[in-house]
Amino acid sequence: MVSAMTVRGTATWGVALLSVLAVTAYDATAAAAAGENSRTARPGSASATDTLATPDIVGLREVLRTAVSQGAPGAMARIVDNGTAHNVAVGVADRATGRAIDNVDRFRAGSVTKSFSAVVLLQLVDEGALELDNAVNAYLPGLLPDDRITVRHVLSHRSGLYDYTNDMFANTVPGFEAVRNKVFSYQELVNLSLEKPLGNAPGAAYSYSNTNFVVAGMLIEKLTGDSVSAAYTSRIIQPLNLRDTSYVHPTTTIAGRHAKGYLPPDQPGALVDSTEQTVSWAQSAGAIISSTRDLDNFFSALFRGKLMSAAQLTQMQQWVTVNSTQGYGLGLRRRDLSCGISVYGHTGTVQGYYTYAFTSKDGARTVTALANTSNNGTVLNTLAGTLESAFCGKPAKNLMSRSTATVEQYEDIAPGIARD
Repeated sequence: MVSAMTVRGTATWGVALLSVLAVTAYDATAAAAAGENSRTARPGSASATDTLATPDIVGLREVLRTAVSQGAPGAMARIVDNGTAHNVAVGVADRATGRAIDNVDRFRAGSVTKSFSAVVLLQLVDEGALELDNAVNAYLPGLLPDDRITVRHVLSHRSGLYDYTNDMFANTVPGFEAVRNKVFSYQELVNLSLEKPLGNAPGAAYSYSNTNFVVAGMLIEKLTGDSVSAAYTSRIIQPLNLRDTSYVHPTTTIAGRHAKGYLPPDQPGALVDSTEQTVSWAQSAGAIISSTRDLDNFFSALFRGKLMSAAQLTQMQQWVTVNSTQGYGLGLRRRDLSCGISVYGHTGTVQGYYTYAFTSKDGARTVTALANTSNNGTVLNTLAGTLESAFCGKPAKNLMSRSTATVEQYEDIAPGIARD
């Protein structure tokens, strides 16, 4: 059981959220012959986001079609603009049955989980249980080899901790099959990382590593006295009424209607159905299951100040440079778009699924996009075009002409390995 103090009064403010965040839910409809569907909900109140260009729904559909032509069995996206929801989907959720993919489908959201983990830890800062600039070893004595590694370093990928997935998934399909049904402890994953030296001095450089958010999970469990699952549920999922979102580690299945995930091998060959797995290799770094609706609501709520104090939301946006068009805060990405605006959220890669989930600064416009494939950098780069369509209102081809160097090809699984 989670105490009332741990929940932070979520029963009171969680109910209030429903009127702010609720968007009309839709029943699935039969797909057209082309395997596409698009629906729009009724509008809500105006906000500062009215200054943004109108979302380009035609361009959005073209981005998704392109992703399917590049090897994704299906792709879908949901834009919410001041309460108006636009749902677009192309292709299939299940190759065996041919069922069309739809925005009601759940999926594995990969490293979007990192934003959930960061939110919980920043709530703990608000509660006085954690300080960002304290050493991780102050809370987890002896865990890390350098007492200079702080909580802030971990949440901003500046700890220098080696990403164990570089070795785990050096060979994509064999690596996946070796861990598909395996259950790791957090300590085992940290130990895999510590077989290699730190890549840089603590705080010296940004270097994406899943190990950082394994440590985040350990901090959550130590400071709350409960499981990561309980923390996500009581602090985020229940207050926001995220009814499609769950953390079921080490259960291997996705409950309810969902899109199957398909993993291409490194060399041309048959796609592997990667839907069922423990995701124990990632846990608090990447094991959340969700939907486009729920992730839109999550990031909107975050930037509307519904999940933490303004002071901690400011801390979450202390950016370190990733490249010329990206920054990383505390479990949060910033992407700078071609129209001169920045958007905030996270990407996710887990075997068989690519996710983009981002919001405007005021939380009034969001987009979440999903392709049910992975190990395909071309699709990953293409899916970034959904941000341009959602926030810039420009045809996706404007993004396609830009350098793909603006996107990390393998953001969440083995980012240190280049596969062309």
